[in-house]
Amino acid sequence: MDQRIINLFDEYTHKPLSREVFLKKLISLTGSSVAAMALLPLLEVNYANAATIPNSDDQLFTERITYAGDGTEMKAYVARPTEEKKYPVLMVIHENRGLNPHIEDVARRMALAGFLAIAPDALSPEGGTPADADKARELFAKLDAAKNLSNFIKGFEYAKTRKDTTSKFGAIGFCWGGALTNQLAVNMPDLKVAVPFYGRQPEAGDVPKIKAFVQLHYGGLDERVNAGIPAYEEALKKAGTRYELFIYEGAQHAFHNDTAPTRYNEAAAKLAWSRAIQLFEKELR
Repeated sequence: MDQRIINLFDEYTHKPLSREVFLKKLISLTGSSVAAMALLPLLEVNYANAATIPNSDDQLFTERITYAGDGTEMKAYVARPTEEKKYPVLMVIHENRGLNPHIEDVARRMALAGFLAIAPDALSPEGGTPADADKARELFAKLDAAKNLSNFIKGFEYAKTRKDTTSKFGAIGFCWGGALTNQLAVNMPDLKVAVPFYGRQPEAGDVPKIKAFVQLHYGGLDERVNAGIPAYEEALKKAGTRYELFIYEGAQHAFHNDTAPTRYNEAAAKLAWSRAIQLFEKELR
């Protein structure tokens, strides 16, 4: 697919670009409304492909919980192995579409790897994630950044109250969630591992605050996010932070999302996931 089309869709999903303007630009790039409508299903996510692991899997215990946030009640999805014992906690942080079937499936994948995964819904203060992805993106603009960060930190505080968790915490996030994972690393001294996928980098001046091992994953074609890599890596080196940085050549932004048919890159996604699991095993067990 023409990279200009993928870049346009990236602009649509990350900037205040209305669907009407997006479709007009897509028609201009493809040459006709018919061609644009034919391409649209290849660009947009399809949650029919989300459940690689069913919620009913008998190896897993899952539940929907609430916990006290910063002046609000936070909703979250939790998954862990069925055996009742203590597990390291991994927070799974969604993209700018909110807590959807794909992210719940990612949480189940983490649970099958032997962790307790908690996936909060950032849009809880706005009533929760709506089914319409466009409406979800609009709601993200209403979130208070400081309170949102606090809401996720309080998710770990909630995890400490459970009988099935250890005191070892990690986080993995994608896109918007990747940026938030970086912010958790800056603001949570007891976070042991942070694994941001194609997320916006923190300010260089904040990097010395990071105590976690940071593992960074980027798509080689993701020019928008990748522009921040050099400054971040320089700051990590200067601060002496333990980190790994992987760039997957030929991969797009959102390459790990297997419900996004055009951008999903199976080889890159599987390799990145295996690297993340290996790091979590090493640092959290």
